[in-house]
Parts: sequence; C-alpha cells; structure tokens
Amino acid sequence: MGFRLKLGVSALALAVASGAAFAQDDEFWKKAAEPYQGVTLRGVTEATPPSNYVREVLAPQFEELTGIRVDIETTSWDQMYDKAIKDMESGTGIYDMIYIEQDIVYAYLARDFLTNVTQMLADNPQLKAPTFDEGAFTTFADYFKDEDGGLYGIPMEAFIKVYLYRTDLFNDPEVQAAFKEKTGHDLKPATTHAEYAEIAQFFTDWGKEHDEDLWGTTSQAHTGHPASWYEYVESIAPTFGVYNWGIDAANNYAATVEHGGRMNSPEAKEALKWFLAMRDLAPPESVQSTWTEVASTFAAGRAAQGIVYGENAAWIASDENQSRVVGNVGVALPPLEDGILAQVEGGEGYVGYYDGGAFGLPVTSKNKEAALLFLEYIGQDSVQAQWALAGSRITNTATYDDPEVQALDKELGGYFTMLRDSGKLFAGAPPYPFHAQVREAVAPIFYEILTGTIEPDAGLDQMAERAEQELTDLGYRQ
Repeated sequence: MGFRLKLGVSALALAVASGAAFAQDDEFWKKAAEPYQGVTLRGVTEATPPSNYVREVLAPQFEELTGIRVDIETTSWDQMYDKAIKDMESGTGIYDMIYIEQDIVYAYLARDFLTNVTQMLADNPQLKAPTFDEGAFTTFADYFKDEDGGLYGIPMEAFIKVYLYRTDLFNDPEVQAAFKEKTGHDLKPATTHAEYAEIAQFFTDWGKEHDEDLWGTTSQAHTGHPASWYEYVESIAPTFGVYNWGIDAANNYAATVEHGGRMNSPEAKEALKWFLAMRDLAPPESVQSTWTEVASTFAAGRAAQGIVYGENAAWIASDENQSRVVGNVGVALPPLEDGILAQVEGGEGYVGYYDGGAFGLPVTSKNKEAALLFLEYIGQDSVQAQWALAGSRITNTATYDDPEVQALDKELGGYFTMLRDSGKLFAGAPPYPFHAQVREAVAPIFYEILTGTIEPDAGLDQMAERAEQELTDLGYRQ
C-alpha cells in the first residue's frame, strides 16, 4: 500500500507510518531529547503534499518519541516567504525551522540567515543521531551547501517538472485514428514543441467537436502571480536553449542581446510565443493558474497533456478521491527544440526545472539544539519511503530501492525512474543571490505581456533592459 495525499494524511497512513518509525532503536532520541522536554518547536512551510506529511505524520512521531512538540504552520507560498524572512530580519526567533526553496537559498546564505548543520553537529557530537548521514542524500542536497561543503538545509522534497499525458486518450483507437487522419502520423507523446502544439490543437478541437470538457494542454499562466514567470524562465525557455533566465553571469551579468545576454534573444522570443500559444489551447482557468491549479486541472481530466510539477504526480496518478485520471497518467521528458537534448547531455544547459526544498535552521532560533534533532529525524532513511509515496518526492538515494516506492513508480508511468536516471538533465534555479529582486523587477512586465498590454517581443526587450538596470543598481553590473 502507499500513502497518497494532497491536503491531508489518512488515519491509516499515520498508523502504519508510525509503526514503521518506532521499529527503529529509539534509545538515542530519548536520551538526546532529555534536556529539551517541554520545548515547542515552530516551523513554517508551504502547504504542499510533502509539507503536510511533515505536519501530520513526522512531527507527531517525533513528539511521541522525544517529548519535544513540533508545530508546523503550512501556508501559501508568498506568506511562507514573508513570515520567514521578516522573522529572520527582525531577529524575533519565532520559527525554529523554515522551508528553504532551492531557488532562494543563495540569497539566504548571502545574508547569513541559516545555521551550518554540518558544523553544528561537529560541535555537538552528543546530538549526532547514528541514523543520520549527510551522505545518504541525493545530489540535490548540494544546492544547500556552501563552498566548503557545509550543509545548511535538510532536503525534504525534490522533484522534476515533467510532461504528463493521459494514456487513456493517447491509446484510444478512435482518437488515434482521428489524429492519424488529421495529421498524417501516429499519436504519441511529443518530443518537440511542434509536436506538442499539434497534439494540443488536436485535443482542443476534439473537445469542441465532441462537446467534452477537454483541452489540449495545461498552462501555468496566472496574470498576476510569479508562478507564470517561473513557468516561462524555468520550464519553457530552457527547452529552447535559453538558460539561467538569459543572464550571463560570466559576462558582467548581461541580460540584453546588445550586451551579450539572451533574455531577449530570438530563442527567448520564440519560447515566449510558444508559451502564449499553448496558453490559448488550455482551459479558461489557466489565466489564474499557479502550480497548484495546474495540477488540479490535469487531475480533473480537463487537459490531455501538460507540464506539471512532479510533487503532484503521485496523487494525480493514484488517489481516486482527488483525481479522475487514476491509472491513466504517462510521464515523459518535456518537449525540446532540435539539438537541445544533445547539448544538455554534453554538459551545457538543462531540459527543465529540478525543484524542491529543505528545512533550514535559522540563526535566530531560540531552540537550535532541539530543532537540530528534528531535522536529523526527518533526514533518516527510515522515514523516507512513506514520505515519497505521500508526496512524490525523493531526497535519499536508498528510497529508490524501497519495494512500495518501486510499485508506485509503475503506477506513475516511471516517474521515480525518470527522477533517478534523468534527474541530471534538469537543474535548479541559477545561484543568484539577487533572485527575488530581479524577479520582482521584471515580473510586472511579464504580466503585461500575458494580458496583451505589451507585445511579446517588445516585452522581452523591456524585461532584459529592466533586469540589467536592477543588476546595476544592486552592484552586480559594473
């Protein structure tokens, strides 16, 4: 059996997961926690399947084992950042653990917000759990290390953004025949943007012709939320060969083509126009869709295909209480322009977004030792498999070999296998400490492109110029 959830965890899941946890030797945890009885730890994170599992399963397990209470606050993406940053900036010490998304960790390190977990364990050997090993993590943990190898976050979720398609539609003989008649070739998952667009148009037309609630693709195209900008720069532009937002850090952080950047390059403009064209073949809610709504749209059966965050793959493919496409989900690499895959396999660029996050220990925490114990607890191999089944996330290499994880992998069309074998083709956000500042500078222009206020080509020109101005103001461009 597996644990599958979006907003909650079943009582059965809690019972079995607890039993699995307590099968381990608990002597270390009881002894190490003795000085911290009565302590309540507070954490803040985004309301995602992996975070909900921490709140509803791992935190209660830890409290029962150690006597240390853990209150995990799950909230919206923007509120999570706002609360954590304000707490660390003011030094109030409200939170003992914060969620660190991969793309913001470089800014946090630059501002000395986080505790070096590696160093703290070295300085406090009595707190080092025998079942905790930094070497057990996948290479995703490298995103949370400094130049000396110090770990500043315990990975708690990691996933790639993949191409999902409905196998019931792609394998339907009537649909296949109609597609062949209309296009002249067989229906199969797209490998290029042209193929993807052709499939999107076909299924959008099919939905209209058959009076079905069906469109050709999903689209993360909210006209006032950073999710749409992230969709373009992290998931679409790289498949056209535009990496690292089109900013060349080695060339005085150039963004404009004029100065050697690629933010407004011909490839970037082609990528943006493709993104807009796919939005127009997506369900009407797409103009208000963030990462969450895209998953819900696909799970509702309203799109034949889509680019979806992998953290949602498990519940979409397996939870009949939340998904209408259970058993009918296929997984593939995102569509790419010709030559991109060879380029990436040769070590240049990436095919899409490798996302995820970690729990970090703020330097402002008033309960660092107790919080360190909890971070070690959630980093053990023994708690990972059920967590992976609940949230489609894998952060420890041993998790891939778990029989239940392998069984679910088959239901997911090989998603975990793709994560293991092809994860190297994906990449996290570039290591920019100015991540948030540049995003906030250019995103309003991007929203104007989405609403039609600015033409796409002119909009990208403006975005590139605005990015360079912001980088100059911040002191990065000389």
